[in-house]
Amino acid sequence: QLQLVETGGSLVQPGGSLRLSCAASGFTSEYYVIGWFRPVPGKDREGVALIKNTDNTTYYASSVKGRFTISRDNVYNTVYLQMDNLKPEDTNVYYCAVQYYTGTWYYTGPQGFKFWGQGTQVTVSS
Repeated sequence: QLQLVETGGSLVQPGGSLRLSCAASGFTSEYYVIGWFRPVPGKDREGVALIKNTDNTTYYASSVKGRFTISRDNVYNTVYLQMDNLKPEDTNVYYCAVQYYTGTWYYTGPQGFKFWGQGTQVTVSS
């Protein structure tokens, strides 16, 4: 069973930086996308940053492009989210999630992500 454990959430001032980590274990597919989501009131969870394991193709929400960077460590099966120039509107619980796929993958929303971590709280406030 795939397990995801997020760490790194904290309180940070606006303009500050934070790095989230997601340690993954128990993959049963060679092809997967792993990344970060956050809840949006009244809507599906927003895909913040995602990365494919095969070629490191990334996806970013428009609200975080240029500020957040997702990366992977193959040796330790860990994915990171470097968050820079944080804004109060980034305050949220950030969840790590995994989607197995076959063929070509395109981001279509959180529905295809069947494995989720417990989340880590990020608070941006002065």
